[in-house]
Amino acid sequence: MSTYDILCIGAGPTGLACAIEAKRAGLRALVVDKGTVCNSLYHYPLNMTFFTTPELLEIGDLPMSSYGEKPTRVEALKYYRKTAEFYALEIRMFERVLRVSGHVGHFEVATISPDGEEHRHLAKRIIIATGYYDLPNEMHVPGETLPHVEHYYTDPYAYWRQDVVVVGGKNSAAIAALELWRNGANVTLLHRGERLSSSIKYWIKPDIENRLKAGEITGMLKTSVKEFTRDAVIAVAPDGEHRIAAKHVFALTGYHPDYRFIESLGVQLDPLTRKPALDMHSFESNVPGIHLAGVVIGGRDTGEIFIENGRFHGKLIIEALTGSRARSGAGAKQGAILGGAPGSGNAG
Repeated sequence: MSTYDILCIGAGPTGLACAIEAKRAGLRALVVDKGTVCNSLYHYPLNMTFFTTPELLEIGDLPMSSYGEKPTRVEALKYYRKTAEFYALEIRMFERVLRVSGHVGHFEVATISPDGEEHRHLAKRIIIATGYYDLPNEMHVPGETLPHVEHYYTDPYAYWRQDVVVVGGKNSAAIAALELWRNGANVTLLHRGERLSSSIKYWIKPDIENRLKAGEITGMLKTSVKEFTRDAVIAVAPDGEHRIAAKHVFALTGYHPDYRFIESLGVQLDPLTRKPALDMHSFESNVPGIHLAGVVIGGRDTGEIFIENGRFHGKLIIEALTGSRARSGAGAKQGAILGGAPGSGNAG
């Protein structure tokens, strides 16, 4: 069994970028993912359009083209797949990581495929780039596991003339509510806050607010969910308890990184922010040889790191490991790469 120099856990844009930078530096890299390539993007809404322009999503110095000013989900999926093919990346899809053992220079990563077959991969160093979209922020209320209650919105067409409840007050909830209403659903938007989030994109916010004001979408603010039943949502508002008819529910309450997996590796997370302990020069954690890249370094603040800045983390890691950063001058850009840029954001 051969040993890889770098093993990336996560085949999203950040994980792919890490493997590309490793390969360009003459290192052998392997990428493993429990799903397909860019699994999170694959599960985004079917008609999603990114908030950003193509050049800010590029990896490996390969240009991304799009039909419109901003790329779509389909265009991004094609681009990242073609980029992986161009660099002939070694990728093991649909392999979930069971455990990681060993130490820097001698790690063993055990994975399992859908048919139950276990695999073992040896690596000198590991990069965790697992993102956050696979794990929704659950509400922990009765009925949340009913089949008609989902934490992911796909498309509106199956819900024509159906009673649909959307839970949430941020961008995803606003977009879902608008698309569902425009495609003939009877939509109720529930949000526990006094007003919708100020982070909703500037061209979406007045649209959803006007629909609520006109009563075209029923809005219930300062309202929390008490229970989901098979045909209704039991909600508590300032004026008491309400039973809202619901053939389908989209509980769009956000997502979070896999803290349990990260901690199982021995990586220390801040108890409040859930940000990992990192050497910000090499992105190496408190566990020697285990690095983190992408949104996972932002902890609970999943709005801090996007594809636009996370795509550079692999370059910084590889440059730190090979000692090439001083020659490239990349360190001067690190501050901008670690934080969000004005107007950045993944998708809408």
